Amino acid sequence: MSEAVGPPGRLGKAPIAALGILALALGALQSVLDPALPLLQRELGLSPSEGALVGNTLLVTGAVVAPVAGKLGDRYGGRRVLLRLMAVVSAGGVLASLAPNLPVLLLGQVMQGVMVGALPLSFILVRKNLPAARSQAAIGLVLALFTGGGMVGTLFAGPVAEGLSWHWMFALPTAVIIVATLAVLRLMPHDPPARADSRIDWPGVLLLSGALLTFMIGLVRVTGSGLPPLAVAGLVVLVAALVTAWILVERRTASPMVDLRMLARPSMWHACLLTLVVSSGFGMTALLIPQLLAMPEQAHGFGADTTDIGLLLLPGAIAGSLADSVGGLATRRFGPRVVVVAGSLVAAATLFALASLHSSSWQLVLAKALTAFAAGVGTTALLAGAATDVGAEDTGIATSLLVVTRVIGVAVGAQIGASILDSGADAVTGLPAESAFVTGFTVAGLVAAVALLAVRLTKNRTTTSHKGARA
Repeated sequence: MSEAVGPPGRLGKAPIAALGILALALGALQSVLDPALPLLQRELGLSPSEGALVGNTLLVTGAVVAPVAGKLGDRYGGRRVLLRLMAVVSAGGVLASLAPNLPVLLLGQVMQGVMVGALPLSFILVRKNLPAARSQAAIGLVLALFTGGGMVGTLFAGPVAEGLSWHWMFALPTAVIIVATLAVLRLMPHDPPARADSRIDWPGVLLLSGALLTFMIGLVRVTGSGLPPLAVAGLVVLVAALVTAWILVERRTASPMVDLRMLARPSMWHACLLTLVVSSGFGMTALLIPQLLAMPEQAHGFGADTTDIGLLLLPGAIAGSLADSVGGLATRRFGPRVVVVAGSLVAAATLFALASLHSSSWQLVLAKALTAFAAGVGTTALLAGAATDVGAEDTGIATSLLVVTRVIGVAVGAQIGASILDSGADAVTGLPAESAFVTGFTVAGLVAAVALLAVRLTKNRTTTSHKGARA
């Protein structure tokens, strides 16, 4: 099929609609696991830790893709790179829809994880082909449809998985992605590379990928079935070696994947630390609540099926989407630290209360909505604060670092929550005891409270460094 070429600023509604439909389908594919994870665990005989690994694999892949997708788009053109990423995502969706076991499903999730690069590449195309005013509206539409796709995926995963099979909840969004990608190929003008001489730090990408995947796989093994002390020590050494090699490569390469000088700035590592803590607490909550909803009624649960779980999680998805815009407005008015403190207080109070009050489903629904909103406004405030605290030329680097940190925090939190359930499983039924959920909610509340301490410590250090600089 020949490439469509059009002059900048003449982009019609059809290409924008194609990007929007693609974003909608990607959001749906990304979110189908949230309500369906308990069903997958039953169907494939997975432990909570292994179930968490299924969802986390997509997040970890996305964390690696996020900082490099823009560079690939600059070098080769946003349209060209977007089409190739979507080919990988489509192949991953097909593989997941046919997966007979956990290893094949994990491979499918790895391939689907590159979808994280679709949004920045879509923004590149919009900015290159539309004037500023129209591009802002188009970017808002694409973001809104991606968020809406997440809600659609949360709702339709249950009816599809129960009416057909869980394989179809991957297959249907993948089919829409393939059609939308073909529409982008046909309708979207080719965009020339902005920087033909831009280099991609492939050694840095491979080393960081290896470190993240080794860490997550090691975490599930250590917190799940357990490993001998020597094996644990070996994993720690391997992760440390990969991280050390990555740092050395990033310091020496002319075009690093991540500029470590940016990460060394107090404002940046403070923001990264707080983002990691806040998102880890939310990751635990996001894993624990669906698991408790799916527990049989005779085992202190609610016996909710996948469709019911999707409906019960929908208010949390809506609250999380609203938090992005509210977090930006609140940061502009009050500053990021005030917003993080307020969000952490709400999250900690909610989770401590949930540890005692979880006998009705409405309590879980309310807790999910409050914690999603609190985490959303907190991490958005940190992202907005960091973006305005650095120079305009460093905005992309700063936001990429925080996006990666946010993704890793959610993944680590989910894995820790799953390990708590594994360790508290009943010896007879194999199901987590109620005390395991109480422990999980309490630990998540403590993590939210740690964010308050981290805000205080980083504020004191920042103040001290500013005084020293003036002296």
